[in-house]
Amino acid sequence: MIKLGIIGAMEVEVETLLGQMEHQTPTQKAGSVFYEGILSGLPVVVVRCGVGKVNAALCVQILCDCFGVTHIVNTGVAGSLCAELDIGDLVVSRDAMYHDFDCHVINDAYQVGQVPGFDTVAFPADDDLVKDAFAAAESVNPGHTRIGRIASGDQFICQKDKKQWIVSLTQALCTEMEGAGIAQTAYRNKVPFVIIRAISDKADDSAEMDYPTFEKIAAHRCAQVTASLARQLKQAE
Repeated sequence: MIKLGIIGAMEVEVETLLGQMEHQTPTQKAGSVFYEGILSGLPVVVVRCGVGKVNAALCVQILCDCFGVTHIVNTGVAGSLCAELDIGDLVVSRDAMYHDFDCHVINDAYQVGQVPGFDTVAFPADDDLVKDAFAAAESVNPGHTRIGRIASGDQFICQKDKKQWIVSLTQALCTEMEGAGIAQTAYRNKVPFVIIRAISDKADDSAEMDYPTFEKIAAHRCAQVTASLARQLKQAE
């Protein structure tokens, strides 16, 4: 039986899902509240992890160790790295990597973005979850979903030159602050995962103005997709 762990960084990214959940049981661990319940007929645990990679990774490990989740989805907003992705569009992760991890200076065998000890630079999402998440996204916002790489770092990207550097390094579709931490931890635990992101800004000089305006709209759209994904997973059982 599937038990889905759902992670969002901010309250705005999980409030819609919590409003739809039935039979909620809250448990506090490591400063976060984990809500067990039923979403779209599926057993889930929803948690607001807080911003950043360490917060996100911590919550993945707790979901695995304490709640026995079988699959993990990360829902939230992101900055676009692709000219074709506009505000409100959706990205489903093919994989996720860091744009702010660099050990190649001490060992040129490591690529920029690669974590020492891992055989991959980008952590691959689960193929079946990717297909299901794409279908869920298309049901919410038809014709406005892309599958591709997500780049993560502990930085809000709002400068055009930084954006261009991340694109050249990662070839990612969007950038945010938690996905690769979630991906790495799920990968290490051998738990299938997918990241779903709605575009809130263009990750350039307009980001500081656009993000506060569109954050809530994008976050709620992404939550709709996550609820639709839970429904699909329940129907497929």
